[in-house]
Amino acid sequence: MSTKLKADFFQRDIMLVAEELPGKLLVRKTDDGKTETYRITDIEMYIGEEDLACHASKGRTARTEVMYERGGLVYVYLIYGMYWLLNIVTGLKNQPQAILIRGVEKIDGPGRVGRSLQLDKSFYGEDLSKSNRIWIEDDGSPSDFTCHPRINIDYAGEIWKKKLFRYVLK
Repeated sequence: MSTKLKADFFQRDIMLVAEELPGKLLVRKTDDGKTETYRITDIEMYIGEEDLACHASKGRTARTEVMYERGGLVYVYLIYGMYWLLNIVTGLKNQPQAILIRGVEKIDGPGRVGRSLQLDKSFYGEDLSKSNRIWIEDDGSPSDFTCHPRINIDYAGEIWKKKLFRYVLK
């Protein structure tokens, strides 16, 4: 039996949340009442204003405002004009950090994940602990993972490019 994660799970330092997130279940209930469950297999951490790969490195903007809120909220943004990427805000208020969901079981790539979940701008700021359309559950499965550099962040420079901030479920 799995249990929905409460807000306090996400309101911890990003490193603690990231270590426990691989293997958790991402649940999406669509407008037509269909519920799908996906095991999280691939994540990337973006750890704040000092992280040159993080959107918050440019400071507080309309786009990044939700990253400055408390952990447990959804940060979605559009890339290439067609893919909504799912990020989970972590930590305490005014500590902008978020975890990108790069992959779930049988779906690789954050754009494909967003498309499969039927994400759009309306998810921006959604509270995962209270939402009836998207949330994360723990079914007790282990979160064994391997560490890797993040993908497609050459713009952030060598130091940030080489950090092992990507966790892939074993």
